[in-house]
Amino acid sequence: MSPMPRLAAGAVLAAGLASQLAAPAAAGGLVKLSVQRLAAAQRKPEARSEALAAALGAGGLGAAASLDAAPPGGEQEIALANQHDFIYFGDVEIGTPGQTFKVVFDTGSSNFWVASKPRGLQVAQRPYYRPRASHTYEATGTPFHIEYGSGKVSGAYCQDDVALGQLKLPNFTFAEVNDTKALKNFDTSKFDGVLGLGFPRLSEDGVPTVMGALVKSGQLEEPVFGFYLASGQPGQLVLGGVDPDHYVGDFHFVNVSLPAYWAVQLDMVRLGGVLNMSSTAVAIVDSGTSLLSGPTRDVQALATMMGAMEVQGLYMVDCSQKVPSLAFTLGGKDYVLDKDDLVVQEADGVCVLGIQGSPMEGMWILGDVFMRKYYVQFDWGRQRVGFAKA
Repeated sequence: MSPMPRLAAGAVLAAGLASQLAAPAAAGGLVKLSVQRLAAAQRKPEARSEALAAALGAGGLGAAASLDAAPPGGEQEIALANQHDFIYFGDVEIGTPGQTFKVVFDTGSSNFWVASKPRGLQVAQRPYYRPRASHTYEATGTPFHIEYGSGKVSGAYCQDDVALGQLKLPNFTFAEVNDTKALKNFDTSKFDGVLGLGFPRLSEDGVPTVMGALVKSGQLEEPVFGFYLASGQPGQLVLGGVDPDHYVGDFHFVNVSLPAYWAVQLDMVRLGGVLNMSSTAVAIVDSGTSLLSGPTRDVQALATMMGAMEVQGLYMVDCSQKVPSLAFTLGGKDYVLDKDDLVVQEADGVCVLGIQGSPMEGMWILGDVFMRKYYVQFDWGRQRVGFAKA
């Protein structure tokens, strides 16, 4: 294909991707939650291009903007639905009687919110939290707002019973959000809210975090959770441990360098045998971000060496060309992503790479592109992150 048709195809693919993205175990065992996958919005500080923010509007949140009862010994598995490999979400239950919502389980933020129906608004097929239908609901009157790279939401804090599989959190504080109009593509998204799994330091207004409350309640077998983000099929979140069926070999652990984000020391970024970069010292492991995001200058250098062209903020290559492997060195060990791992969409011989520049200097965000290849154990108790081949 000649360069001009190829570029045109890339532009069409970028626009299409933009339109998308702008888009239980028995008691006493692990709590395993199934996670579905979908396209989503993005969270600061990973500021994305308008094209990708729109494309990810239905499923990629990004890292948070600010730093400022089952029997004990249990483990809960949550199935994660997967839409287009751009975001993963699973079910939680709120209130009495319970109301079920699909939420993004986001390690890049720490607050929990679900959408409540604004007065007079009618949106088809949108399950809104109905406070008056729950006899355990209590209003607080305290305002809530949070901002993402693709917009912001606001509402008020409240208290109600929350359940994740067999795990119960009575009278838990979270936010009922009644203003989502500034969050791009939320009206067409398939998730109803966000459940942050970051550390308390990242929590807006210092409210308790879900993971912190679960650990304190003594319901978990271990103060640990594990993510399996499958490609083209449902994923899984395990609360209270990990699932050996979804990883091979042993975990390699790296200590958290700043217990707000799940941030670890980044030793090196390597591109095949042609480029080594060590200027960026921090990597955030973020289940709410769909792609890999790094400092714009670093990403541009990598893209040049990959032979990629930039179209509407997305990097693309001819699907027939060879692309060097990309490796992130964490705790002295290389975690390698090959071309097949990096490609997130393909059309008419053009392949979109799951990598994007960010104006935020000094950090890489290792999103779902990374987490699909590597099972990640988030060790809340020891403040460390473990990686194993998925």
